[in-house]
Amino acid sequence: MYKIILRENVNRYSCEGLIKIFLRPDLYDLIYAPSAVSDDFWPETEKTPARKNKDRQKYQPNYEAVINLTGDETASTDKNAVKRMLYSRLSALTGYCHEWGILTGVRPVKLAGEIVRRCGSFSKARKELLDFYLLSPEKADLILDIYHYQQEHLPKPPHESVGLYLGIPFCPTRCLYCAFTSNEAKPEEIERYLKALHREIDGTADAMRMKGWYPESIYIGGGTPTTLTALQLDELLFHIEKAFDFSRLLEFTVEAGRPDTIDSEKLEVIQKHNIGRISINPQSMKDKTLEIIGRTHKSSDIERAFAEAKEAGISCINADVIAGLQGEDENDFVRTLEKIIAMGAENITVHTLAVKRASKLVEMDKDFHYKQAAMVAKQLAAGRKLLKEHGYRPYYLYRQKNMAGGLENTGYCKNDTLSVYNIRIMEEMQTIIALGAGGISKVYYDAENRLERVANVSNYEIYIERIEEMIERKKKNLFQEEETIC
Repeated sequence: MYKIILRENVNRYSCEGLIKIFLRPDLYDLIYAPSAVSDDFWPETEKTPARKNKDRQKYQPNYEAVINLTGDETASTDKNAVKRMLYSRLSALTGYCHEWGILTGVRPVKLAGEIVRRCGSFSKARKELLDFYLLSPEKADLILDIYHYQQEHLPKPPHESVGLYLGIPFCPTRCLYCAFTSNEAKPEEIERYLKALHREIDGTADAMRMKGWYPESIYIGGGTPTTLTALQLDELLFHIEKAFDFSRLLEFTVEAGRPDTIDSEKLEVIQKHNIGRISINPQSMKDKTLEIIGRTHKSSDIERAFAEAKEAGISCINADVIAGLQGEDENDFVRTLEKIIAMGAENITVHTLAVKRASKLVEMDKDFHYKQAAMVAKQLAAGRKLLKEHGYRPYYLYRQKNMAGGLENTGYCKNDTLSVYNIRIMEEMQTIIALGAGGISKVYYDAENRLERVANVSNYEIYIERIEEMIERKKKNLFQEEETIC
């Protein structure tokens, strides 16, 4: 058990995120002090009176070590100084050197780009990532390589372009690890939802035309959009085509996701509407694992869906896999990737398992991701090696809270089939307009390099009831601003 004392004025969110990479929450007490204090400091509260040492002992355990970062040297104006000291102490105590150093943010590639632009060279940026942020050479090289690749193939977006996201918050079943806005619903409820979504599409398209904006990329996600019937999907895609200006559209993605929702009729609809990219997300090709995580399909269904999509002429198929799933070792993970490569996926996104607060998994074992850290590191390393051997390269990367080992999610592509939407959403230099329940639009102000969030309600039933409010919220916060938005 460790005792960690920090000053009250530190960035609590990032410091606590760093601590959780090294230690499970039950292995430390975190205390904030107003100024420099001694190691035996304990704040006075109703539960833990600080009157006398003998009283304190009743409420405090015997600590294996104390990390006290409240001295004068922690009063630096450098907000990362305390994190570097904290990293050093935690690493010394645990014997663990975290590859991402002191970084706890979601978008390390974005940070790499900011450093490159400020420093003026990749070599100076690499030195800062190593010395200031304490990244391993491998991680520093990885994010700099991804940033360079993105800049070569997808420079800064045009001023009038936006990314367009449409959410279909329905799934056949809910996976064990899932915390997304997804629901099992009756057909009539899905119809009600689609009617409201069509209304928001019209309102948004009208406002975009008035501003002279157009979609650079369109992404239909979920949930599982192919939960819709072929007719519903056809009507939705037709409505989108009619509403928006497609003359400069670079990419249109539909998440097909669950292979048990894909059939030849829906794939025919997708191909008819010239959708260039879909996702078929196995997560694993091990049948026992699919059963554990709550999937109702088999690996053979995934193979069938891929074959049908190829036969239908879909030009780019993405496949998501997850490292760290229950009961899987390094060999299981490699076999999953080998099968997906053999099926002909152009994009493969390798996710690290993250235990999210709203998932079933956190109810079963809130510390599961800590137990999986070593295995996930082996799986990711083996995956990188295998994918490189087969001509795939990393093209985007992001991190999440409570990921096993504090590691990362990485998107790989073959033959430069990178996803426009995925890169734009992570670099945060373009307005993303999100329609549907749970959609969070992000308005980008170029002059200030600033984002503002405009959220729809997440509950689909409330979304239906308040659809006019959602439309007005966008008009007010997205389309009536006089500042420069990109």
